[in-house]
Amino acid sequence: MPTPANPWLPALPPFLLALAVTAASVPFVRRLSFRVGAVARPGGRHLHPRPTGRLGGLALLLGVVAAVAAFGRGIGSWAEILGISVVVTVLLALDDRFDLAPWTKLVFQTGSAIVVAAGFGITITSVHLPFAVLELSWLAIPVTVVWLVGMQNSINLLDGVDGLAAGVVGIVAGILLVAAIDRLGRSPGQAGVILLSAAVIGACLGFLVFNFAPARIFMGDSGAHLLGLLTGIITIVGVAKTTAALALFVPVVALALPIGDTAFAIVRRRLAGRSPAAADTRHLHYRLLALGLSPRETAVAFYLVTAILGCLGLAIYGHRKILAVALVLLGVGLVLLLRRVRRRRPLAATAPERSL
Repeated sequence: MPTPANPWLPALPPFLLALAVTAASVPFVRRLSFRVGAVARPGGRHLHPRPTGRLGGLALLLGVVAAVAAFGRGIGSWAEILGISVVVTVLLALDDRFDLAPWTKLVFQTGSAIVVAAGFGITITSVHLPFAVLELSWLAIPVTVVWLVGMQNSINLLDGVDGLAAGVVGIVAGILLVAAIDRLGRSPGQAGVILLSAAVIGACLGFLVFNFAPARIFMGDSGAHLLGLLTGIITIVGVAKTTAALALFVPVVALALPIGDTAFAIVRRRLAGRSPAAADTRHLHYRLLALGLSPRETAVAFYLVTAILGCLGLAIYGHRKILAVALVLLGVGLVLLLRRVRRRRPLAATAPERSL
């Protein structure tokens, strides 16, 4: 595929289509949520003052499917990626309606990851270290499965505050888009990364119109797992077909918050003799709420940190001007957070956490 004169142009049509379709779908999906009973009602772990639909993942799916189906015909594995996205979203929509057991969701996560790795051949075949290339050989499939399952759980656990997961995933997809455009023409496979990243960004922004606090709809497990799976696939497609040293470094750095928070939660619960799926209120976003930040401010804080980490990851691999942007964002974010914390007294209680 020849490199276009303006490498950003291929990203624009899928971005706009995904945004428009997702935003247009949300009102219909919201009504569907109430019709089938997939509703988060006030009380218990739900702090919203009114019942809120939980099938927002279907709107995200429609946006991504429309964009990839319309513009992905020349991209390898586009049909397979759409197929597994539909399956994962529909299966997890059952959880949004019936609150399935954690082990059931783990089966769905692992099964979808195995299909992607063993069935579609989308795997992490090597990891590029600073001074060597580590070939994974027979470990490629299990490492890929672990990565995809981890990504789904990371985004699912991140979805605890209005607008948080959609905004963070949109920013991470933007970072991956920038990295792919930088390597376009020098590394095969980047056209697929650009398409998928643009579609995910558009879907996330279209959904945020209705999901940013106060949310009128939740993405539910269906949306969180869809975004986690797609983010994992984008990183693999971008890495598996490149010889650049960029490897997994930039996506890992950009995703440091959800990955680190999930890893710490698993270790914390196991040390306490509890199941990794057991709920608690010690996730980072709940700690920020306890400091006195509102749900909007907590989401924006995560947006800033994710953008900063992503920019730093890009800067290390050649985007030096991005480093200045990251430092400015860091300064602005810290000042705003400190001012907000000083003005508000800590809250006595935090919101409970959703389980895996």
